[in-house]
Amino acid sequence: MSKGNLKIGFVGTGVMGRSMVKNLLKDGYSVAVYNRTKSSAEELFSSGAQWVDSVAELAKLSDVVITMVGYPKDVEEVYLSEEGLIANAKPGSVLIDMTTSSPLLAQRIALAGKAGGIDILDAPVSGGDVGAQSGTLVIMVGGEERAFSAVMPIFAAMGKNIILHGPAGAGQYTKMANQITIAAGMVGVCEAIAYAQKAGLDPSRVLDSIAGGAAGSWSLSNLGPRMIAGNFEPGFYVKHFIKDMNIALESAKAMGLMTPGLELARALYEQLAAEGEENSGTHALYKLYMK
Repeated sequence: MSKGNLKIGFVGTGVMGRSMVKNLLKDGYSVAVYNRTKSSAEELFSSGAQWVDSVAELAKLSDVVITMVGYPKDVEEVYLSEEGLIANAKPGSVLIDMTTSSPLLAQRIALAGKAGGIDILDAPVSGGDVGAQSGTLVIMVGGEERAFSAVMPIFAAMGKNIILHGPAGAGQYTKMANQITIAAGMVGVCEAIAYAQKAGLDPSRVLDSIAGGAAGSWSLSNLGPRMIAGNFEPGFYVKHFIKDMNIALESAKAMGLMTPGLELARALYEQLAAEGEENSGTHALYKLYMK
């Protein structure tokens, strides 16, 4: 796929999608975008992005389409409806879903794509808004190795740690492992900082001590300071994290795996959402501890 002739379509220009599109444009790719709300994409037009009026139109003009939408129901509509990507994409094109979604849905979409001569990759990401802005996302991929190799330069414009984990659905299963780790870890980060506060310590100095040792994690180093500063703007929404935990719990149950830590984290996040914080960042869980 020659960069000069390649046409990329991008569906979903939210917090993550906007930065991902900017990095593709910066790397020299031609990108057309579609979003349910056009105003969310407007800042991209001055950087060279082209607007199209529908998913179907985007599919028809693109060689590669990337999607970054909200929920599995959105993924299903974008890919499998009559006006969706698979019904309108050119044979030989590659469709890449970077939404965190259901592994079983990813497998179903891949089968539908194969029937139409279209390659499908599920490629959810980790790294939040910081990783999206800096082009250092972790990208976890499921699908055919041939398609993965063909679009690797596109992935490289958005991320740094890019691994093919297996066939369709493998990327989503890997992302669920990631979310399980984060869910339990976030509870620990919140409790540690709240504990430091209650003990009369300077929580920022505590972070300086523990972030470089065995307790260190991305959440502790990147979201801990935001908690302390009272900045709960989303890199990743509470409502989307609850969605992810529900997917992980459903798939764990199907595998006969007990996940008590994940169940506890979901219960806490559901309480947080019920208190009006569903559009806050995931680190807003800290608020439950500091009432």
